[in-house]
Amino acid sequence: MHTPDEALTLRDPQALLAQTLRDWPAGSDLWVFGYASLIWRPEFAADETRGAAVHGWHRALRMRSRINRGTPERPGLVFALVAGGSCRGVVYRIARSRAERELERLWLREMPTGVYDPRWLPCRTPAGPVRALAFTLDRASPAHTGVIPDGEMLEILRHARGRYGSTLEYLLETAACLRERGIRDREIERLERLARRIEAR
Repeated sequence: MHTPDEALTLRDPQALLAQTLRDWPAGSDLWVFGYASLIWRPEFAADETRGAAVHGWHRALRMRSRINRGTPERPGLVFALVAGGSCRGVVYRIARSRAERELERLWLREMPTGVYDPRWLPCRTPAGPVRALAFTLDRASPAHTGVIPDGEMLEILRHARGRYGSTLEYLLETAACLRERGIRDREIERLERLARRIEAR
């Protein structure tokens, strides 16, 4: 979840919503792919939930957060879906009859600044493929951090805190919900081990 001050540059969220609606398959229900906080705090009622995988994108703790998980003086981090690799998560189906209303609410949460690039991605699920809306991040975005050395990551995990809590809490909450669903993410597991250094102190 992000707020207008989270991004460095502002794109028109309504124009991006209009384009997303134009690309929405006619007559179909809305599918949404969750890969981090949308798994443990979706904030909408889904008519169906499935485990899912996307290829060509991976979950990465590389998006700056200046309000929710950090401050402008000490930015935190949140996960983003970045090109390359693959990602396991969850897809939610929302019936067409109420999907536009739910999508507008979701847009207020995820897209107040237009920082994400919304995409309709093919997702594999146990019950067959679906095309789901996913919130991705371009590496060229000013909000993308690039690779973060472990020393810098430790400093962020120790100190970055915003109005919804710390980056560390956000990381651990995401790790716990993935583990509960049987989803392995080696980078998150590595970051958890890194975070234990904080607890050890």
